[in-house]
Amino acid sequence: MLPYIHIYTVHIGRLTWDITIGTFGLLNLLAFVAAYYVLRADVRRRGLSIDAQNIISICALFGIVGAKLYHVLQSPGDLVADPIGSIFSRAGFAWFGGMLGVLLALYLLARHHKLTYLQMLDLCSPAASVGYAVGRIGCLISGDGDYGTPTSLPWGMSFPNGLVPTTQRVHPTPIYEAIVAALIYWYLWRQGAKTLRGPRPVGQITGEYLILSGIARFLVEFIRINPRSFLGMSNAQAMSLVSVIIGAAILVTVRRRFRATKGEHRILQHVNSRGDVLQSEYHRPTPECPNPENWRMYDSMTAEVEVLDFLRTLITTVKPKTVVETGTFMGISTLAIAEGLKANGFGKVITCEYDPVVFAKAKERIDGSGLTQWIEYRNESSLETQVNGTVDMLFSDSDPALREQEVRRFLPQMNSNGIILMHDASSHLKVVREAAQRLEQEGLVSVLLLPTPRGLVLAQKRVGRK
Repeated sequence: MLPYIHIYTVHIGRLTWDITIGTFGLLNLLAFVAAYYVLRADVRRRGLSIDAQNIISICALFGIVGAKLYHVLQSPGDLVADPIGSIFSRAGFAWFGGMLGVLLALYLLARHHKLTYLQMLDLCSPAASVGYAVGRIGCLISGDGDYGTPTSLPWGMSFPNGLVPTTQRVHPTPIYEAIVAALIYWYLWRQGAKTLRGPRPVGQITGEYLILSGIARFLVEFIRINPRSFLGMSNAQAMSLVSVIIGAAILVTVRRRFRATKGEHRILQHVNSRGDVLQSEYHRPTPECPNPENWRMYDSMTAEVEVLDFLRTLITTVKPKTVVETGTFMGISTLAIAEGLKANGFGKVITCEYDPVVFAKAKERIDGSGLTQWIEYRNESSLETQVNGTVDMLFSDSDPALREQEVRRFLPQMNSNGIILMHDASSHLKVVREAAQRLEQEGLVSVLLLPTPRGLVLAQKRVGRK
């Protein structure tokens, strides 16, 4: 083990000073550097205007002070006997004290950057895991007493020259913790990537970090040499249980709040914060479409990008005068249809959206598109929408439970050579698929099932065709 690295020896007369660097402190510095690079990468991928270096610097200051205070307050007798030596000793930094200091710093930083506390914690959790992993290597190299109980396992280690020396072969618990912390980082980083693709509960990453890190620390304490002080547990185990309980409470709360929000509103909130995110389709494979990742999407409710292209091309191919779209949602498919009508030089798409909050967002998008002359938008139910004359094309894309009713409602007005499209008709999303097949069995329409990731029905009514 190498508690200190000798840098230089200074001789002045008969006096000699050895200038050294503590390996524990050096690795803690590297821990903050590693956390900085992870945090900077996360800030960039989230598109935030936050200086990662400032966050790490402030957290480092608060964390070091908190870690030292927590350690010295665990042994008040030693603190009273030698306050200066206890406070300014190179050894003795408690991780939970450091975490409390960092949590305080992040609270203040969240207020400064106008983020919620959970948003800031979600952002910093992966960086904290990486920093912890690197910091534990500092415990190992310095031999500061964080090792475990004696073991005969082949990877057991002794620390004869450590800050807290032992000649026995013991569990190298800092290595265990570093490996687990690295795995927690990998998991949290992937969870963070999912929050960029679609709506996820704010605070979920924080809750999972507190649970996973708490469980890891609780378990490793069984083979650590820390004294037992609370119901047969070490102080670290007691704090680990608190961490798990708080993490579980956060998870339950944020998930319940998330599920209570309408799916459309979740996507709306995500778009407001992230904008339109173009990504690979992530709906599950189906027998008819085994590789959905070959398609692209914006969100889980807007039609696939390739379906939008198909709509646009279909409009320019069949030249409809009146198009009815049910379920405007974000207005993306409405604009694809309108682009086709503009290319034709005639026609109108009548689109309806029942939810006033979603409709307001769609209206904002449509009004700024320069395509309003081809669009008539209505904030009403598709089952109440009145259309004069013949409908040349119907794109049914509202609540899946309403699709069959919509087709039956507009079928009498459909041009005998018109086109009916029903989105979300894959073999996985059975409601729409079965509705289309039922209409076909009744002899009302002829159906073609297109094998897209979420499924698309292309149909035509039978009555009146020549």
